[in-house]
Amino acid sequence: MAEKKKHKMSRRKKIFIIVWLALIAALIAATVAVGTPPGESEDIKTAMRDGVLHEENKLSFFGLAVNPGLISAYVVTGVLLLAALAVRIFAVPRFKRVPGKFQSVIEWIVGFFSDMAEKNSGHKPRFVGAYIFSVGSYVFFGTLFELVGAQAVTTGGRSISLPAPVSDINGAIAVGVTSYLVILCGGLFARGIKGALGVLKDFSLPISMSFRLFGALLSGLLVTDLVYHYFALSFVLPVFVGIMFTLLHALIQTYVLTTLVSIFYGEAVEPKPKKSRGK
Repeated sequence: MAEKKKHKMSRRKKIFIIVWLALIAALIAATVAVGTPPGESEDIKTAMRDGVLHEENKLSFFGLAVNPGLISAYVVTGVLLLAALAVRIFAVPRFKRVPGKFQSVIEWIVGFFSDMAEKNSGHKPRFVGAYIFSVGSYVFFGTLFELVGAQAVTTGGRSISLPAPVSDINGAIAVGVTSYLVILCGGLFARGIKGALGVLKDFSLPISMSFRLFGALLSGLLVTDLVYHYFALSFVLPVFVGIMFTLLHALIQTYVLTTLVSIFYGEAVEPKPKKSRGK
């Protein structure tokens, strides 16, 4: 009986695999037969240029032509605020001394950023932990947002997928400048004018943080566009490339940004040792 069941299961698996291969072959054949409709797609040069400059595909926002990244930023921010509000109202009051799975995940994430802040900064670590948790969540989920494939119609009537917010240079600069202002205010409140001046001397900090984010996210976007636009690479591979690049960038950039902010904040608020006068 056991051998018969195994035989039936293996036979079902073979039939399942054959059906899926047949469907994939049919889709490929249909794609080759139909081809690309004339005038519907843009060439790879235009697509990659627009991925950087956003000159062609703009969206209408209350009558203003804006970059798609701005709409993505508003959507991601709104979703994160609603999720935080829902967790605070419905989940936090039900937290127990012996945590469940959801509570354990929340506590681990919060503890991770709190430990990072306390390790690198002795001045207001709770504030630093809250900030790097917020900016880290924005960068992480904002990067994963492009996997959702939310569609929007451009001012020219073309349908596009909304990109990650920080794949737009303006979004990356906003994150970098905000982080720099947090570090600057920390130095000002902890050490006064000297602390603020010490942070102001490192004027390349917001530029490096902004372009690090922008370059990393843009590289993944351009590689994915390149794969999608070449017919020989446009089957199966784009899914793998898109998901892997997005997940890696989300994890790496979140960790790098939050670590840098906490370290630079710690350096800005750290009291300088007084020079001892010689006898």
